[in-house]
Amino acid sequence: MKVATGTRARVLAACVSLVVVLSGCAPTGDESEQVERDPVPFQVLQTYPDIDVVENLAYGAGADAGGAEILVDVCLPEEARTPASVTVEPAAATDGPVGDQDAPDGAVTASTARPAVLSVHGGSWRQGDKANVYWRSACQWLASEGFVAFSVNYRLAPANPYPAAIEDLRQVVRWLRDDAQVERFDIDPDRIGAFGGSAGGNLVSLLGLEGTGDLTEGSRVAAVVNLSGPTDLTTNGFELGGVVPAFRQVQLDYLGCASYADCPQAQAASPLYSVDESDPPFFVGHSLDEIIPVQQSDALVELLRGTGVDVTYLNIEGTLHSIAMLDDPIRLQIADWLRDKLEP
Repeated sequence: MKVATGTRARVLAACVSLVVVLSGCAPTGDESEQVERDPVPFQVLQTYPDIDVVENLAYGAGADAGGAEILVDVCLPEEARTPASVTVEPAAATDGPVGDQDAPDGAVTASTARPAVLSVHGGSWRQGDKANVYWRSACQWLASEGFVAFSVNYRLAPANPYPAAIEDLRQVVRWLRDDAQVERFDIDPDRIGAFGGSAGGNLVSLLGLEGTGDLTEGSRVAAVVNLSGPTDLTTNGFELGGVVPAFRQVQLDYLGCASYADCPQAQAASPLYSVDESDPPFFVGHSLDEIIPVQQSDALVELLRGTGVDVTYLNIEGTLHSIAMLDDPIRLQIADWLRDKLEP
């Protein structure tokens, strides 16, 4: 396990503005840039009638404690192969390798394969669904930007405590790299990113920071977008802007612990303790006055930068949490960032 200790969050004063409704910092490395924008309407619930969704595919995670199968929805870019060619049954394997110039008609080649983005819903690790109207909109938005988006369900606490949810995310990434999914959805298994908000932000961060191997193998991902995700679930996290008592209990329920005094898994479930130089690029977004203290993201960004990881950090005035912060400029910024980090 990768462990970092003695970290205290830095408040990024350059991101604070008292005169604009929405402002952002998009620093990379040690550099910061402040961007001021005019007020914009709340735009999280956008519809994408031209984006087709293939629903309820089993990805091998099995069932939750109640026996319900864990499933994923797939949002297809307009230019992707037609939904009629997408079936629930595994596609037949081709004779040649993916990308072979002599591959049969319809096979994935290096020139047609698309990046995939895993979309992970929030809900305090205990509720939420891939088909929630807001997360369906997020999945279709990602597809509208040219990504094949996979909106995933995972086992929920308290019936399925840690590490059930992260185990499911590892499984879905491995599933995406199977030849059957590469062929079925025209995806590039070397270009898989992860996008999540709130509890989903915590999970995609943990997914991105786990391990030290190649970002194109196993359950590793090549880019991570974390919006409002908690990063330290240990008692040290209480010092990062404070954690309200009610949310402390939510964390304990997710961790499967009766108290923090006897909860070693709290550290394993905290992205802050898994940072090293092998980690993928991160885009972190966090509102300054929302329910999850911004200091949680400050601390993660500081550690990532200190280790030499490429980080873009967006601070937003106000209280908008998770995907509620997604106005048009932020959507564009995230999509451009994903395209840059998931280039062939």
